[in-house]
Amino acid sequence: MQKTITFGIPCYNSAEYMDHCISSILQGTGYAQDVQIVVVDDGSTKDNTLEKAQQWESEHPGVVKAVHQENGGHGMAVLKALENAEGTYFKVVDSDDWLDAEALTMLMAKLRHFIEFGTRVDLVISNYVYEHVEDGKQTVIDYHHVLPQRKIFSWDKIGHFNMTQNLLMHALCYRTDVLRDGGVPMPAHTFYVDNIYAYVPLPRCKTIYYLDVDLYRYFIGRGDQSVNETVMISRIDQQLRVTRIMMHAYHLYDDVEERRLRSYMLDYFTLMMAVCSIFSKMSDAEDAMENLVQLWEDLKEFDPKMYRHARMGVVGLATNLPGEWGKKATLGIYHVAQKLVKFN
Repeated sequence: MQKTITFGIPCYNSAEYMDHCISSILQGTGYAQDVQIVVVDDGSTKDNTLEKAQQWESEHPGVVKAVHQENGGHGMAVLKALENAEGTYFKVVDSDDWLDAEALTMLMAKLRHFIEFGTRVDLVISNYVYEHVEDGKQTVIDYHHVLPQRKIFSWDKIGHFNMTQNLLMHALCYRTDVLRDGGVPMPAHTFYVDNIYAYVPLPRCKTIYYLDVDLYRYFIGRGDQSVNETVMISRIDQQLRVTRIMMHAYHLYDDVEERRLRSYMLDYFTLMMAVCSIFSKMSDAEDAMENLVQLWEDLKEFDPKMYRHARMGVVGLATNLPGEWGKKATLGIYHVAQKLVKFN
């Protein structure tokens, strides 16, 4: 049977919570045979992640596939799932997250409709929800006033995204061939590569559909999570590495013809540069600020117009204020945004 969709689940020492993730997909799709779940054990060392994945495969043959690889990091696990994908569509679900059953039923119906009628849709976008473990509250990220609804559209029909509405990995369901055609340049042993996944393939997507359902449930609150503030500070070198890859992916003014997509990607990239600026200032590493300065200089040399947009706009100025006072002001702005949006 041709698979409608492949769900890729990267796992690293995930035995404690991966069952919830896998079962949410199986239950939400009604254990359908046109679904594939590729569970990638990324060289787990502390628990029985691989054995659990293999048990799921034995219980649901033809639907769940357990794959093992030597440890390569989140990006390599995503690429391994993509390599094994048999679905027309592909969606990544992190092992500590889950999908809403009702929303998933609606997504499956829409994807099957596209396939049945031979309608090519390169990207299906849906909402995601921050699930905050510390207080049990939820924050929904939707695109009601940004994207057309109940129609297939192209980038020239999108509106303006505010800073809380970036199209993160959680919102995206790509056609598999879009990801394979041109690849996704995710480095090994690097966190935050989901930003590359949510950025580089976008210009290849010519047809888009927005499904206004709260599908992806994004768990926030584990102390070792990559988005935990302390962890992000300690991994600032990886944040810079990802941002540099995004920088070199496109000369946005020259390579992205559609004006509204270009504007969105410029703002996304600007936000990535701002994140680098903020966490470099928070880092105690001796070379943190030196590396940040080098990143800005590299951007200026690579593309002066992208540099001016990222550095001379409101966000760039606010996150790079000079001196000790400027540093305190920048961090104050960040912490206000953190409380409002609760993104980590």
